[in-house]
Amino acid sequence: MSRRVKEFVDLADHLSIDELIQKLIEIRDGLPESADAELRLRGDDVFGHRITISYFRQQTKEEAEIEKRYADAGREAKERDLERLQAELGVECYAAPGKRRKLRIAA
Repeated sequence: MSRRVKEFVDLADHLSIDELIQKLIEIRDGLPESADAELRLRGDDVFGHRITISYFRQQTKEEAEIEKRYADAGREAKERDLERLQAELGVECYAAPGKRRKLRIAA
């Protein structure tokens, strides 16, 4: 299952108009076909302004592997916590039959 990842490109606010237009054209030409690109002006007078372009791209295999590893670790941690709580409370939780698969507690 492939996912889309939101990617960001920041441009400094101290570019000439010609440099800015050229940079925007380069970015636009390099975007994936279904990028859903969005341009925003961010920042303030204290920290400075920047133009941010966000767009979606397909997740790489490496990113998918890392995400899967973290998702598996998170699921295992939740299962350990559930088992610990069940042992403390002396109850057993199981998935109910049917489409909804609600959690039922049997004491």
